[in-house]
Amino acid sequence: MSRVAVLCAIGGILILPGSSLADVKMIRRADGRAVIFNSIGSGWKVGGKAPSDAFLLARRDRPTAFDDSIRQHAERERVDPRLVRSVVLVESNFNPKAVSPKGARGLMQLMPGTARRYGVRNSFDPHENIRGGTAYLSDLLGMFGGDLVRTLAAYNAGEGAVQKYRGVPPYPETQEYVRRAMLVYSGSSAIPAPLGGGFKGQSIAPVRRVSASPVKLHRADGALLISNLGTLPESGRSAPVLGRVTANR
Repeated sequence: MSRVAVLCAIGGILILPGSSLADVKMIRRADGRAVIFNSIGSGWKVGGKAPSDAFLLARRDRPTAFDDSIRQHAERERVDPRLVRSVVLVESNFNPKAVSPKGARGLMQLMPGTARRYGVRNSFDPHENIRGGTAYLSDLLGMFGGDLVRTLAAYNAGEGAVQKYRGVPPYPETQEYVRRAMLVYSGSSAIPAPLGGGFKGQSIAPVRRVSASPVKLHRADGALLISNLGTLPESGRSAPVLGRVTANR
């Protein structure tokens, strides 16, 4: 079989019923390996262009054949189903046969390593893909303390990149991915854009800062009083006492 025929045959495998949007392409990596994909990963397009915010907002609540599976696995992993739906929409536009140039596959665009980690044998099976992707989201939410922005950034760029930059990495692709996902999840276009590295999002509560006072020792009634008040606390008043030890006489 000729090389062209082989490529056509492989391309035919990717264009399955239900993936009429597929546009099979091939790139050759530096090591000589050919990568065949249908360009419907998180970089999918509408009419040759990136989906507009209006398109995403109109699509976010439209019923799909995967809603029951999303709800089932989201409840099992204690993840908001709306978050799972947001990731599915932004990742693949609900196309279960999506394949990205990097090798991510299926509805939630699982990389082969991630699929193996979560026991997903067939990333093109919608239910398996949603199960694995939702479990991964759940683990990321736990890792980043429920911070949606960091979780989404890690889902796109990997948890290592988010830990390295302590927030959204300075990758334009990841910043736009997080913006779109937050837009779909919140249903509002009032999302900061572009996201800068280190941006933590609205899911992080502001840190309450308390002015520090030096810790001092006070002698009172035969004991050493450890306090961060500058002077000896008045009798009967509550004070930030840090400890009390018996004084040596």
